[in-house]
Amino acid sequence: MKRVVVGITGLAAILAVFMVEAADRPEADGPKFTAEGQLVRPNDYREWVYLSSGLGMTYGPAAEAARDGNPRFDNVFVNPASYRAFMATGKWPDKTIFVLEVRASESKASINNGGRFQGSLAGIEAEVKDEKRFPSKWAFFGFGTSTAPARMLPTTAQCYSCHSTNGAVDNTFVQFYPTLLEVARSKGTLNTKVAQAEAAEAQVVDVVCKMGVDPKQALKTEYKGKTYYFCQQACKDNFEGSPETYLSEAAPKGNGSK
Repeated sequence: MKRVVVGITGLAAILAVFMVEAADRPEADGPKFTAEGQLVRPNDYREWVYLSSGLGMTYGPAAEAARDGNPRFDNVFVNPASYRAFMATGKWPDKTIFVLEVRASESKASINNGGRFQGSLAGIEAEVKDEKRFPSKWAFFGFGTSTAPARMLPTTAQCYSCHSTNGAVDNTFVQFYPTLLEVARSKGTLNTKVAQAEAAEAQVVDVVCKMGVDPKQALKTEYKGKTYYFCQQACKDNFEGSPETYLSEAAPKGNGSK
């Protein structure tokens, strides 16, 4: 019996050490750097989790070049471990890496006579979160079309201020990733600026008092096939007593009807 207990205790100790070491190691699919601190291009990124594509987006350095009426596609991928963490928490863990693949767009080729499809590679960019390596936690890298490691872009590059100011979640443009945006909303991790903007856009106007109201919580009534929203019972009663009085007035944009 003593041998069994000692054996189990020893096994538990070994497992505990293993778990601590595993926690200290970066995820296998996380960013990798050379001895000089350059980011190794993850050539298997197309096996990662695909987040979204944009057409003619102009917030990235490679996309900025496409201003000649021939818009480019950008495809966004994130390492699987970070994706799983985001789905659970609505936040990006340390060692997250995004890859932005920019491609030319083409039209009227083969049997296609309209619309656009993706063509040749225009460039690869990456955004990495490494809290110990980078003072601001996040850093950006541009590979171009090369497979060689890339140096970190200087912090004076526009992408740093743009992402920190406009990123919906932790320096990233989750507002452009529809499946993740819903996760961030449900977890309450949208940054304050984006959350306030969404709340303002979601509001409609009470046609009686002209106050903005949330249609999900407001009182409402139907009139001639349209729905009108009100901030309180008095406004609803006034409207229902004489709707044309309020509808004849010049209503501001978003007149409270759906």
